Amino acid sequence: MQPQQRDDVSERVRKVIADAGVTQREFARRIVMDPSKLSRSLGGTRRFTAAELARVAAAGGVDAGWLLGTPDAAPPARRRRAAGPLPEGGRPLQIVRETVRLIAERGFHAVRVQDIAAACDTSTAAIHYHFPGRDDLLEAAVRWCMDEDTARRAACVEDAADAADELRQLIDLQVPRTPQQRRQWSVWLDLWAEAARSTAVGRLHIDYYRQWRATVADVIRRGVAEGVFRPADPEAAALRLTALIDGLATQVLASAPDGPGTSPDDMHEALAAHVDATLTAR
Repeated sequence: MQPQQRDDVSERVRKVIADAGVTQREFARRIVMDPSKLSRSLGGTRRFTAAELARVAAAGGVDAGWLLGTPDAAPPARRRRAAGPLPEGGRPLQIVRETVRLIAERGFHAVRVQDIAAACDTSTAAIHYHFPGRDDLLEAAVRWCMDEDTARRAACVEDAADAADELRQLIDLQVPRTPQQRRQWSVWLDLWAEAARSTAVGRLHIDYYRQWRATVADVIRRGVAEGVFRPADPEAAALRLTALIDGLATQVLASAPDGPGTSPDDMHEALAAHVDATLTAR
């Protein structure tokens, strides 16, 4: 692809984003793409892959050929009128949501592309069109889980009274009490195992934990400034707390919901005791 052609493609993608009426970051979330990659592609320092353009087209309701400048491709307006109703959030997000659900139920390696296609009421060719390989699907699933978890945390703590209340709410959000929370943790455990084998997923895992620990460290730092926490090293305290959350959640998931073992209440009590013993101001 020549530089001028790349510029033309970038301009068409910009138009799709503008027509969608959302921010660039939100559009990246809709097409399950790293926001920094989208930014570099729009800036001309990186090429869009064919699969990324397919997801742009699906999310924007336009013809992929039009994005590439194919002369006989349907223009955006005509394409939107001719297209049938799209799944909520578009086909790429539907594929990723169903992939995550199936991973929670069966484990990543037990999920076949045919299963995902059946869950989306589409063909395996359509799945490969948006996500050419299993690694692409896994990376997209990890990114979607990261985005969803970040959004839940933001919504949960926006009305917190102080830093101590915010930390309590963050901890409550991590305790797998409901079936949905258990499914979420099941997916994370499966993805952690894959992160040890996949460089791309491993990088996402590192980035996610860097952000998660930074969030906890920031809350602890503000709590110290507010006087609700005793003086502490925020980064070290965040590392210990997040590691404890992960270990306890793993024990909860290994236990039957109503059977012997570590219960959600046990996990919550242990975390509260840890915060009280190491952070709460006397």
